[in-house]
Amino acid sequence: MRIFPILTAILVAAVIYLFVFQRDVLLSFGTDESEMLQMASQPAPAAAPDQNSAPIVSVAVLPSTAQNVDSAVTVRGETRATRQVDLRAETNGRVISQPLRKGATVLADQPMCEIDPGTRGVSLAEAEARLAESRARVPEAEARVIEAEARLDEALINDRAAEKLSQGGFASEARVASATAATQTARAGVAAAQSGLQSTLAGIQSAAAAVALAQKEISRLIIHASFDGILETDTAELGSLLQPGGLCATVLQLDPIKLVGFVPEMAVQHVKLGAAAEARLVDGRRILGEVSFISRSADKVTRTFQIEVTVPNEDLSVSAGQTADITISAQGTLAHLLPGSALTLNDSGTLGLRVLDADNTVRFVPVTLIRDTVKGVWVAGLPQEADVIVVGQEFVTDGVIVDPTYTEAAR
Repeated sequence: MRIFPILTAILVAAVIYLFVFQRDVLLSFGTDESEMLQMASQPAPAAAPDQNSAPIVSVAVLPSTAQNVDSAVTVRGETRATRQVDLRAETNGRVISQPLRKGATVLADQPMCEIDPGTRGVSLAEAEARLAESRARVPEAEARVIEAEARLDEALINDRAAEKLSQGGFASEARVASATAATQTARAGVAAAQSGLQSTLAGIQSAAAAVALAQKEISRLIIHASFDGILETDTAELGSLLQPGGLCATVLQLDPIKLVGFVPEMAVQHVKLGAAAEARLVDGRRILGEVSFISRSADKVTRTFQIEVTVPNEDLSVSAGQTADITISAQGTLAHLLPGSALTLNDSGTLGLRVLDADNTVRFVPVTLIRDTVKGVWVAGLPQEADVIVVGQEFVTDGVIVDPTYTEAAR
């Protein structure tokens, strides 16, 4: 009983094959000679109309006039603190101050961490005592110099007297030699006294240096904030031991805040110091600032130039490390504001617009997209005045004559 469905399937497949692959044979089959003669006796069909008689395409045209608009360079960047410093210990000791918690606002020179002075006060007192002792020795050393100089003067007088007496025959040569020896001894005494004075003065300088060192060591016991800012970390805990280089706290300055981005080398010449800039944060907020730094050395890997934008942040609402799309205004250029739907591509894939010439002939003009706004796109590359096809541009090509309907831009 199952043979009939199989035969039916074979029959249906054969009919489909004939209608699909042998259609011409089926159409020609059954055409008799009389029908062919009747077809031959009919008059020849009229010739197809030429291209000039084809229907003219209707398009919507928007007259546009170029305007001077600011160009813009857009880069992806991030916010950074204007200043950030790690306050570290310069001496060792136990912390004796109560900690400040992160997030607290601090002022410049505000104490952050205080270290136990230990015996540093005693060392300072000892250094000051040595300085006083060294200064007290100065008069004694100066007196020795004066005494030695007086003895030298006396020896010189005796030496000259012995020399004159010897010349008159009233003094022996032994006396002259003794006077000369006394003079040399007096000179040596003066030199020794002066050396003692210099040694005393050097002792004063050494003692003063020891006092300054002790005072500096004591000044390192209190670690101060370098500038107004916010604590990024807790200060060192009470009782903790700090070694030289140990971290006391990290302070950030967020007012003003910096926006840091990297501009391609093709666009860096359009960015100028002091140029206005706008940034959009990931939460939708927009902040305004101006360019404060442009790197003069490109990154060796990305071939981009770092730029910085300074933004006021009095309420500290912008934190460091947030992603931002930075738009920097550049030198103005002439551009047309047109609907984005008017843009099209030619056969080679070039972005452009189709405009009308004086005789309503279509012409394709390549353009450069400058900026995309809610009102439309700003494009450059068109003449000062242009009639732009905004509807129907996809159905015409260069050289085609169209029937334009002029419209106005939406306000």
